[in-house]
Amino acid sequence: MTVDPEPASANGPKRPPRPQKSHREVADELRARIRSGVLKPGQRMPTQARIADEFGVERGAVRQALRILQSEHLLTNVTKGSPATVAPDLGHGHGRAPAGPPAPPEPTMVGLAPRIAAAFAAPHVEIDALCLTSVSLTLAIGEPLRQIHAGHMKPAKVDVRVLLPSRDIDLAFPAPVDASAADLLHGRWLTQRNAQGQVLRHNLLALRATHGIDVRVSFRALPFTPPVKLYLLNGTEALFAYYTLTRHEREIDHEPLELYDAEGTQSMLFAFEQGAGQRDATFVEQSHLWFNALWETISSELVLTA
Repeated sequence: MTVDPEPASANGPKRPPRPQKSHREVADELRARIRSGVLKPGQRMPTQARIADEFGVERGAVRQALRILQSEHLLTNVTKGSPATVAPDLGHGHGRAPAGPPAPPEPTMVGLAPRIAAAFAAPHVEIDALCLTSVSLTLAIGEPLRQIHAGHMKPAKVDVRVLLPSRDIDLAFPAPVDASAADLLHGRWLTQRNAQGQVLRHNLLALRATHGIDVRVSFRALPFTPPVKLYLLNGTEALFAYYTLTRHEREIDHEPLELYDAEGTQSMLFAFEQGAGQRDATFVEQSHLWFNALWETISSELVLTA
């Protein structure tokens, strides 16, 4: 095991103060950095004072966050004084440490952003997404884009591929209870799909001109409505969620409309990681195979226009 002589920054240069976070949010972001390899096995963590300064929290919240990660066997030497250490990788020996509990599922709006931010710390960022619209992904990428523009991180290359439903199909959802309103609802969904996709593409491609980053963003259309959403990060992590339908009323063009729909931003996101055991590793591998098969076979060119 090699230990760095000096504490490493949790994610590059010191950041400006952030809004107050809870100790669980601090633990979630540090956990994502450890599992993505930004913080490596055997590496010393930053001091508690530096972590508190980065996240804009009290040291007591930092200690609570570190204790959570120690209970999950991700950190060792968590004391009030010296910096903690990322747990050594014992997966190849007979003395493997017991695996910590899997990260609990979180709503997409909560769980996706810190994992996307951790993925952007890699030199080559690879993100594949299958979803109904790209609204959650567009929102989640906002934080790493801010960090890049602030000079706190700079990947060399960013590749993003997105699979979305085709405009030419009858969507399974969102769907009106009264079928006579199907065209109106389809038009609203299509407008959102295209607008969010255009924003995502514009924001990422802007990194070429502003920071010289090699960026590629591709969209393809699926001939079906996906019942689940999937995000694949840097070939090592798969985030999976169900679109759970409910019946509710929404106002469209100033008229109330009963429809079946799913709140994708609130869908519970389950995380699977290459380094979290054979079950997770197989899920990540099979998810990549499934995504690539859809991309290369039955999907078609997607143009983000009305």
